[in-house]
Amino acid sequence: MAFEVNDIDESQAPLMDHLIELRTRLIRAILALLLAFGICLYFASDILGFLIRPLTAAFPPGQGRLIYTKLYEAFFVEIKVALFAGFFVSFPVIANQLWAFIAPGLYAKEKRAFLPFLLMTPVLFTAGGALAYYVVMPTAFKWMLGFQGQKGGLSLDAYPAVGEYLGMVMQFILAFGFSFLLPVLLLLLNRAGLVSRTQLIGMRRYVIVAITAIAAVITPPDVVSQLMLLVPLWMLFEGSLVIMWFGERKAAKVAGVPEVISPSASEER
Repeated sequence: MAFEVNDIDESQAPLMDHLIELRTRLIRAILALLLAFGICLYFASDILGFLIRPLTAAFPPGQGRLIYTKLYEAFFVEIKVALFAGFFVSFPVIANQLWAFIAPGLYAKEKRAFLPFLLMTPVLFTAGGALAYYVVMPTAFKWMLGFQGQKGGLSLDAYPAVGEYLGMVMQFILAFGFSFLLPVLLLLLNRAGLVSRTQLIGMRRYVIVAITAIAAVITPPDVVSQLMLLVPLWMLFEGSLVIMWFGERKAAKVAGVPEVISPSASEER
């Protein structure tokens, strides 16, 4: 019986160590988020002004107006802005804590394989958010404001509420940011052996339908923003196939296997 108790104690010790380490990593990540939130709250007005610029540019000069219909709405908008910006500021620390928790359980080869994907995640997310801010939002807002004018003898004017506008901006940035992580997801699945390039080529038509549905769901309900997400996602999917082809070609050379056929040749087959 003593042997069984000792065996149980030894099996529980590593688990307790992992739980303690996980708690430490979570506390550090939360503290980083709270610190970034506090700093961003001080600059919340400036950050909100930065987020409003695409709408300002969409209005004719001097004619734009952003309103709030509840007395407390502007205050909570700044809280949301600070939390939204604080997450982006603290993300490197959060990602570092996540990596520090996962890395000890990986072999050196697995670390070398996984680390590039971890580094590319913020780069691709930032690229997607930048595309949304600098290209998609100004274009979409101009299209939406184009419905102003005289309708039935009355003036139809746009007076967007600041809370609704912030929600739309966050939806744009998060939708494009997370969608641009598609290559990371596909390449990780390919590296893990769960999906091959040949399978993805065979499923291309279904993937395009899925991308179209995703673009319609996660973007605001206008055709302009949906198309502006659909096209980059399709290009990222095709780019992932090209990267997989180069990876297979390199692996084939190392293993001494005949060269992998090109993506276009495999499609013709």
